[in-house]
Amino acid sequence: MSDPPAGKLLVIGTPIGNLEDLTLRALRTLGEVDALACEDTRHTRRIFERHGIGAPRVVFSCHEHNEERATRKIIQLLEEGLQVGLCTNAGMPSISDPGYDAIAGATEAGFRVEVIPGPSAVETALVVSGLPASSYVFKGFPPRKPGPRKRFLELERDLPHTLVLFESPHRIGRLLADAWEVLGDRRAAVCLELTKLFEQIDRGYLSELTERYAEGTVKGEITVVIAGNHPKFVRQAGAEGSR
Repeated sequence: MSDPPAGKLLVIGTPIGNLEDLTLRALRTLGEVDALACEDTRHTRRIFERHGIGAPRVVFSCHEHNEERATRKIIQLLEEGLQVGLCTNAGMPSISDPGYDAIAGATEAGFRVEVIPGPSAVETALVVSGLPASSYVFKGFPPRKPGPRKRFLELERDLPHTLVLFESPHRIGRLLADAWEVLGDRRAAVCLELTKLFEQIDRGYLSELTERYAEGTVKGEITVVIAGNHPKFVRQAGAEGSR
């Protein structure tokens, strides 16, 4: 079996809020790569400034609106034998963030891809929710419109796995109401601004959380965790707060 080309793509997990959560390995890698593709160059420069390291000589954006063009540039740099870093504003590239096209393109072209793990809003929310973490499914952002969103939730109605979702502050109330209607009155947690100064974790049944977030006036990034279909975590109809 022949050796892969010399260029290497390094996929770097970055903090989801608190800049102190950058791993030592990620810090070293950011300081060693020849080039860096990042979702927002201004945002990523905060990491370099916070930790006192110099930026690579080549830094360029790779976001949802230019990912195809950025991927071509990444492949070109890899073909030149360079070590290219890839990161997003928070968390791991390609997990509800740009990066999939670049990673797929590099692997298809035969380049080595190395992942430097980092903080994850998915796992952080799952653990802090107090719900079972042994088996879970992460489904990213639900559809924006009510009909597709309810069908999206219906796929999980009979499954025992804990469900993890991302949602916009403007739609969190509608998501919780639809989840209550489709899944029943299950235990859930709304996790806001994880690892940041104003982190907030709200736990309760979907009926209770729906009432709390009905106005949809919250700000920041939200991760929602909903219990799977298990009697221990579902309040039966007729109980306090259930429909």
